[in-house]
Amino acid sequence: MAKKKQQQPGGTPATVALTAAGVDFTVHSYDHDPAHPSYGEEAAEAMGVSPDRVFKTLVADVDGALTVAVVPVAGSLDLKALAAAVGGKRATMADPILAERTTGYVRGGISPLGQRKKLPTVLDDSASTHPTICVSAGRRGLEVELAAEDLASLTGAKTAPIARP
Repeated sequence: MAKKKQQQPGGTPATVALTAAGVDFTVHSYDHDPAHPSYGEEAAEAMGVSPDRVFKTLVADVDGALTVAVVPVAGSLDLKALAAAVGGKRATMADPILAERTTGYVRGGISPLGQRKKLPTVLDDSASTHPTICVSAGRRGLEVELAAEDLASLTGAKTAPIARP
């Protein structure tokens, strides 16, 4: 991928973190439609990218500890698999208000990068089948495209099969 660091003044914590790390990435922006039923599917449609390459960031509670799951928007999170990936017994989706407060991002714009509090992160293993993937850049209507290896490295993510079709 060509080296494109499109850091604009007032960038998000995610784009600031990517720029500081010297990672190759591309920012994609689109007009967010609040009436769209799925943030991730909207991003894939707006960018003209396969939903298998666009990943959503979900925050779950695994045995009382908040954990980030990054899965393709074309599928859903397997909570049992997420719990197992981090050595836990039980996972549930986190309270959205707690997720927003902990990450510093709003729902639909939570990025796995540049979070207020670094949380354990698990990236679905399907990410490695693509040269690049897209994740939220920290606000609705803004995505960042980067190599899955770079995302895993910067977030300290484990890679595991945590998505269901």
